[in-house]
Amino acid sequence: MSDAEHQFIVVEGPIGVGKSSLARLLAASLAAEPLLEAPESNPFLERFYKNPRAGALPAQLYFLFQRCQQLAALNQKDLFAAVRVADYLWEKDRLFARLTLDEAEFALYEQISRRLDVQPPKPDLVVYLQAPVDVLLERIQRRAIGFEQYMDRGYLVRLNEAYARFFHDYEAAPLLIVNAAAIDPVNNETDYAELLAAIRRMKRGRLYYNPLGARAI
Repeated sequence: MSDAEHQFIVVEGPIGVGKSSLARLLAASLAAEPLLEAPESNPFLERFYKNPRAGALPAQLYFLFQRCQQLAALNQKDLFAAVRVADYLWEKDRLFARLTLDEAEFALYEQISRRLDVQPPKPDLVVYLQAPVDVLLERIQRRAIGFEQYMDRGYLVRLNEAYARFFHDYEAAPLLIVNAAAIDPVNNETDYAELLAAIRRMKRGRLYYNPLGARAI
């Protein structure tokens, strides 16, 4: 498969799994335009991690508007004029909202989201990075981003489970499920080269990839 057949690749997974770092590497390798979240710009995120009940709604709405603006700008361009690599699916916004908001807040979120009427471009490949919570916590601690150090383990457990449920039923695009706990594509050139080759080979359906090989599922 040529790189040109992958016009829009999305890398997804829970916090700490390495999706943004991998998306940057892929963008460089494929001469692609990166489309990345900017969590550090969210002024409500530290408040959320310190006190989830007090900070959930403003943090979630900030991300909703940020993602909406990014995807609206993308749709104004010719999507097929360049290869693009993103570190999020539009659907993740609702996944996080369902996880963090209470019923009244979620109802308000849904009203606002529907009024925005976002028409996100469809990826032609999604790379889903999986890792156990202990691995996520270790990586979060190692990268030492200040506001992330307040993150609760229970939140990561629920988030990991939400991602697993979401991708269990995901059929909107070809899906490469990667055992990210056993490889380090960001810091290990061999791991990255092998994963990049798997991404380039991916055509349809879903595939589970790990360092011992890949098997169709």
